[in-house]
Amino acid sequence: MTIHHPGARLSRRAAPAGILRRLAPPRHRTAEVIERLASEITGGRLAKGARLPTEQEMMAGFGVSRTVVREAVAALRAEGLVETRQGLGAFVASDARRRPFRIDLDDRRSIADIIDVMELRLAVEVETAGLAAERGTARQIRIIGRALAAMDAAIARGEAAIEEDFAFHRAIAAATGNQQFTRFLEYLGRFIIPRQSVPLDRGRIDDRRIYLDTFQREHRAIHAAIAAGDPAAARAAMREHLMRSSQRYRQLMRGKR
Repeated sequence: MTIHHPGARLSRRAAPAGILRRLAPPRHRTAEVIERLASEITGGRLAKGARLPTEQEMMAGFGVSRTVVREAVAALRAEGLVETRQGLGAFVASDARRRPFRIDLDDRRSIADIIDVMELRLAVEVETAGLAAERGTARQIRIIGRALAAMDAAIARGEAAIEEDFAFHRAIAAATGNQQFTRFLEYLGRFIIPRQSVPLDRGRIDDRRIYLDTFQREHRAIHAAIAAGDPAAARAAMREHLMRSSQRYRQLMRGKR
């Protein structure tokens, strides 16, 4: 990125004022560099084809190490915002405005953020349940049943059953026979489980076991409909589960606003 090349002089431009301000110390440095550069690119201050500041310029301007700069540029390249050219450096991608779909799960901390993700799940997982009921093999349905039993066992041990809950939804996605549904849930990971995203305050729940058992009744209804090969009932059961989950989540987390 820092190797000199005869043509480099033609492509170099002075960085827009304000980009290379020193970073505040508390936050993760790589994340801050990514955020700063991404903002300049998506905001149009760094136009498509523009060359990014050199490694040395970013190290001095941001007050960070070479490793941080390289990690940030690699991340921006993975996001489709930046492309590197051998011997010339890093440049804003020509199609930088067409960024791949991405949810920054590390920032899904507020109630509104998490409800947004849950509404997205509602749009996808209702159909997932219906397709699982239509297409699921006997083996795939047994796997869904085992995931349900694993949740029961975890709750009986006094655990939150987060991993088991995720495995249940993932097993339903797998039963569709469409890998894209599975990939979508894998992308979201355990953050599809609200109590994982923002842990519940046990002091606000009279009986945590009853709270989790409520989820289980809904999960059992979903499993029963899929096992019966009833797509309409499976969609209805998943819709009911996710909508009730959102409602309970809003109520339980209201005090954390």
